[in-house]
Amino acid sequence: MTLPFDPAEIDGEDFGEEEQLLAMAHEEAIERVRSVCSDAGFGVPVEFSPSELLNEKVDADRDPYYVLGACNPTMADRALDATGGDIGALFPCNMVIQEVEPGTQRVYHVSIMRIARLLGLPEAGATEEMDAIIADTGELVADVFDRLAESDAAIDA
Repeated sequence: MTLPFDPAEIDGEDFGEEEQLLAMAHEEAIERVRSVCSDAGFGVPVEFSPSELLNEKVDADRDPYYVLGACNPTMADRALDATGGDIGALFPCNMVIQEVEPGTQRVYHVSIMRIARLLGLPEAGATEEMDAIIADTGELVADVFDRLAESDAAIDA
């Protein structure tokens, strides 16, 4: 398979990569991120712990790792229209909370809207709308990470 671009040439900004370290327990970080997402306009319709599942099913011995599937319904509706429904394969917008060591959690996110754009998912004639969706969702995600960075638990990376 040949990709239409060289992944080594893509900067994290191209796919909306965001990261913040928090000095707190894993469960507390999950609650904090869930709350901040809600305050920024995201619901969390899906959440799960890959580490618990893998530790149970294949004895993986993974450190705590949790995924909050955040969604802003207005943005999701617009993105479905702009991509003819194809972006649904990337839904929801995941916020990962990963314990990097006891008492230190990494919150990580990549923009499914930017990834969809890189993959060419906007339908013909919807390029401007997709760009607007990327800008709007980028503002919402920036709000989440700004709030996390401003918290007492934020660790400068």
